[in-house]
Amino acid sequence: MLLPWVACIVVALVVHFASPVLVNEYWQNVLRRVGVFVIAAVSLNIVNGYAGQFSMGHAGFMAVGAYVAGATTYYGSLLLHGSVNDPNFYYQGIGLMLGGIGLGCVVAAIAGYLVGLPSLRLRGDYLAIVTLGFGEIIRVMLELTKGQLDNAAAVKDAGAKLLIHLNGPSGFFGIPSYANLFWIFLFVSVTCLIAYRIKYSSTGRALLSIREDEIAARSMGVDLTKYKVRAFVLAAALGGVAGGLYSHIGANPSPTDAGFQRSFDVILLVVLGGLGSISGSVLAAIVLILLPEVLREAQQYRLIIFALLLIIMMIVRPKGLFGVKEIWELDWFTGWFSGKRRERKAGAK
Repeated sequence: MLLPWVACIVVALVVHFASPVLVNEYWQNVLRRVGVFVIAAVSLNIVNGYAGQFSMGHAGFMAVGAYVAGATTYYGSLLLHGSVNDPNFYYQGIGLMLGGIGLGCVVAAIAGYLVGLPSLRLRGDYLAIVTLGFGEIIRVMLELTKGQLDNAAAVKDAGAKLLIHLNGPSGFFGIPSYANLFWIFLFVSVTCLIAYRIKYSSTGRALLSIREDEIAARSMGVDLTKYKVRAFVLAAALGGVAGGLYSHIGANPSPTDAGFQRSFDVILLVVLGGLGSISGSVLAAIVLILLPEVLREAQQYRLIIFALLLIIMMIVRPKGLFGVKEIWELDWFTGWFSGKRRERKAGAK
């Protein structure tokens, strides 16, 4: 059916045109960052939530997507136009960005397959260590790259010599900020739709059975390796999309983006939202990205308040905001809607 995909475009258009009316440019930039982390959290939830595995290297896939997409746009602009951020090259730049995000998605998926195929035979802490090691490998590799280029001739010469110029530890600068709220929330909507369809499909049921009991799932004929690798590759691909968008919102990607701290941030969103809950990941990303901005006025007490709220959250809701359920599956939500329906029927009589 085309309707869900059309709905994704409608959501993106509504956010794009409504945001300038409702919020200033600063908050629009915050919303773009929220969208990127929603994609990152929902994608990681496919592995950590649906399949019940424990990946700690998701930032590595995001960094792969960020650098591939950013380099495609930046160096592509130099080769095709001779400069970057030229308003006359805007629409061609959008094309380069989308192509770069697509390429970053594919490269991240390939990396996910190469890492997932051997490592997903492991469980628990062992899998976490392997995936964490992958993120560190990506970080070190990015730090070893050569300095950034600034003209077409140098790009062609480096390409002929197969040299990689991503500016090493300093990070990649000057990537045009083409990812406005339309593109961000279009990818957010598509990511959530993909995750929803997987969760309520035969693949999703197979992944959930693996999460609950691998031995029982195998006895029922579920191919553990196949489904785990599928989940890992898809999560890596969508993580690459999140990274590709991240590099186009004015956030210069650097090797530290592939490190443990960034992976931990995304894991925190998934755990607080509820392992296996799409809507939980979305809400957790919104709250945890917006909350520090809202508390910015409180300068001295901001981190204390933020930490206390997290502690209270983990005590009150140890399984996350929604647990494994979606918001529309919760008793209070269904009860509220059924009550509204009864009120309408009573009013009609």
